[in-house]
Amino acid sequence: MRNRCLFFSSVASVLGVAFALGLSGCSANFGDVSTASTQTAMHIRGVVHGGQQPISGSHVYMYAASTAAYGGNGIAPTSGATGNASTSLLTAATGNPADTNGNFYVTTDTFGDFDINGAFACTSGQQVYLYSTGGDPQLAGTGVAGTPNPAASLLAVVGDCSSSAFPGVTSVAMNEITTMVAAYTLAGFATDPLHIGAPSAVTGHALSGTGLANAFTTALNVVDQASGTPHATFPDNNQVTVPVESMNTVADFLAACINSTGASSSGCSTLFANTNNGTAPTDTATAAIHLAQNPTSNLSALLNLATNASPFQPFSTRAKTLALTLNYSGGGLNQPDAVAIDGAGNAWVTNSGGSSVTGISSNGTYLSGANGYAGGGINNPEGIAIDGAGNIWASSFPSNSVTKLSNDGAFLSGANGYTGGGLNGPGGIAFDGAGNAWVTNTEGVSMTELSSTGTVLSGANGYIGGGVNGPFGVAIDGSGNAWVANLGENSVVELSNTGVFLSGANGYTDGNLFDPFTVAIDSSGNVWVVNLGGNTVTKYSNTGAVLSGAKGYIGSGLSEPSGIAIDGAGNVWVANSGHNTVSELSSSGTIVSGTGFYTDSSLSEPYAIAVDGSGNVWVANAQGNSVTEIVGVAAPVITPLVAGLPVVPTKDGSSNLGTRP
Repeated sequence: MRNRCLFFSSVASVLGVAFALGLSGCSANFGDVSTASTQTAMHIRGVVHGGQQPISGSHVYMYAASTAAYGGNGIAPTSGATGNASTSLLTAATGNPADTNGNFYVTTDTFGDFDINGAFACTSGQQVYLYSTGGDPQLAGTGVAGTPNPAASLLAVVGDCSSSAFPGVTSVAMNEITTMVAAYTLAGFATDPLHIGAPSAVTGHALSGTGLANAFTTALNVVDQASGTPHATFPDNNQVTVPVESMNTVADFLAACINSTGASSSGCSTLFANTNNGTAPTDTATAAIHLAQNPTSNLSALLNLATNASPFQPFSTRAKTLALTLNYSGGGLNQPDAVAIDGAGNAWVTNSGGSSVTGISSNGTYLSGANGYAGGGINNPEGIAIDGAGNIWASSFPSNSVTKLSNDGAFLSGANGYTGGGLNGPGGIAFDGAGNAWVTNTEGVSMTELSSTGTVLSGANGYIGGGVNGPFGVAIDGSGNAWVANLGENSVVELSNTGVFLSGANGYTDGNLFDPFTVAIDSSGNVWVVNLGGNTVTKYSNTGAVLSGAKGYIGSGLSEPSGIAIDGAGNVWVANSGHNTVSELSSSGTIVSGTGFYTDSSLSEPYAIAVDGSGNVWVANAQGNSVTEIVGVAAPVITPLVAGLPVVPTKDGSSNLGTRP
């Protein structure tokens, strides 16, 4: 995020439109008190502003997200050293008052301005945000006393205490836009505004805090920290488009409550009634988090809150979803067919039209330059996977090869990639816990297994038989067994890690399989298959028993489903190439919320899908020559997929796939 040195001395000098905001009441647990001993000698000034007027008398707190435990959808708030309560950072150094919970705050003046003057302590790696509560939205005009609105609260992301954006930042605007952005980008980690977090490290997976840091970075890419207005494109990549109209719409929902006298107003009551995520919110920041976690629910009622008189224009009147969707173009994206996420949160995409691989960093820039990585045998690549060392493997259908490259674009598999071993029209690719790559040969009706150095482990012709015919999708379970979707036989085949067929002579055929295309495996070892021709999803147990009924799971917008992924809560995400939608199913196959599917103008033949460690859903648009990132709608998940597999195989196929890092 580029630093903009702008001090807020008056509302008129900062925002061209009038904003108005109120504040939420204090919760019973207002976060944990900082025990840090080192203060940061610096100045942060800012403004608390709603859609119509500045908010006077607002209490502004500074918090750091918990580094001990996850917050998130369905996760209860917890306190203490091992809880997910955020840590209060302000101190009494410059005479700041404290609330009844011992947390210090600064107060806004008539113009909504506040001043944090060297009175906070933070340490490197802490992810910091501001939270405002209480105050008078001054509905009759600046300086005209009115009724305080305890239902209004605001959020604004500040950033990593050690990053270039913070503590170098000198001004922060807080309004409905910054609240919406913070709520959506942090939705995968937020239980409520005071319980946001992720463990900094978990045994066996040292990158568990990476997703939270990446989420803060995304927030700073989406909104201008100093002015509180959306970026039309990312500051460091103008080929990433930000959905300003959708953001304005959600901001108008919040403004309808903030520009009121409180919870009993029609604006607040409508907002809170339609953002009930198990527990009805009582303040606008919590309502924003709930909406971010369920952006397809109750939209018809919420859309009535945005009118031509609302402060944020233009807005949407007929949206089917109000997810925050970022659209990536350029960077060599050309008929993208597959997407995979590495341990740092970078997205890697194969371009079948451009014969290249595009790398998108966690900060939204292209790792692979303007045209992607090309060469090394990459030719109309189909499948992609990340190994345990962070290297990228791509299968090239017409050249019968697999290319291995480092994340800086160095080709590690020679000039032509790995060949031989029965590779023939290779499609899907997946890694087992031993670091071996499994590749489907769609033309060769076989499976090829390669070591981490490209040595063929499956013989000269690959593994043949067992009903393998037109295989495309492949996934590995916790037992080390490979599960293969066969387009040619309408079957799913299971192979042991030594290539023994475990699913009989013809594979598993029940469950209404019809053009089974891709496969994903959850933490229990269950196998999920999308049926491209059947518009259904079939679920098998690890022993091959059908768990989705005779017809499979249907509805929820499923239409020519081609890609599938599982998030950290075990929910299933499907790319529907037929209807340009993305579906979300629970672990039992039911619609999760609202319509159960996401639409957006950027989705154009969505073909492949993946979830990252921030809870973002990445979709490769084969016709759109683009990638869509649906921000914060999923639960963060361990990436890359191989990192979720055990070193010692389990008997029942269980693993850490489909779990939080």
